[in-house]
Amino acid sequence: MKTGNWMTHLEFDFDSPIWRHLYRELSREYTLVRYDARATGLSDREVEEVSFEAFVRDLEAVVDAAGLDRFALLGISQGCAVSIAYATRHPEHVTRLILYGGYARGWKKRARTEAEKEQSAAMLTLMRLGWRQENPAFRQLFTSQFIPGGTKEQADWFNELQRISASPEDAVRNLIAQGDVDVTALLPKVSVPTLVMHARDEARVPFEAGRRLAAEIPAARFVPLQSRSHLILENEPAFTRFLQEIRTFLAS
Repeated sequence: MKTGNWMTHLEFDFDSPIWRHLYRELSREYTLVRYDARATGLSDREVEEVSFEAFVRDLEAVVDAAGLDRFALLGISQGCAVSIAYATRHPEHVTRLILYGGYARGWKKRARTEAEKEQSAAMLTLMRLGWRQENPAFRQLFTSQFIPGGTKEQADWFNELQRISASPEDAVRNLIAQGDVDVTALLPKVSVPTLVMHARDEARVPFEAGRRLAAEIPAARFVPLQSRSHLILENEPAFTRFLQEIRTFLAS
């Protein structure tokens, strides 16, 4: 089960050089269940509530609807905190927990300086003004954080993914909800085997946030990956390592 996270699209991702390689490789050996997070992709737009608790309830609903009993849970980016909350509430369902590019505390909780807070506020303003424009200049700012080493094709796909995966209003609400996350108190309560991976030089979520997840989850294994990408691309050596670690972990 892959926990929903921001900026996915169930149909668009099959052709996207951002997500297709991950789904293709995981589906070769495992049954992969995925869904678009609340107010993202093919999920309903402009819903009443966009919050961390709603994200957790959505995961619970998908698990129930799919009739899953025991499964490995994969969280990416914001999906890591949601996965942690689910694993502590329903340890009887989770056999293994895999976390990549995640954090225990959202950007608002992590911001320490006035400059960091102003930068986050500017991001929200840019999203409100430029998210849906045909000119991708505004969205390119996010693309350069998520996949700084991407090719033009990959950058163009990610720019378009942003536009079609959420309205400006929903994108802002989602980012605000991410900022409010704090699952720090849950980390010592995780009781399932856990693998944590994080790209060393990525710009979106600090490397230290991934290291902290592994340090505070009992017996978690931490694997640093040599990459600048928040979403690892198919042509990166780090992607091969990412898959190898997952296969070894699930087979153990």
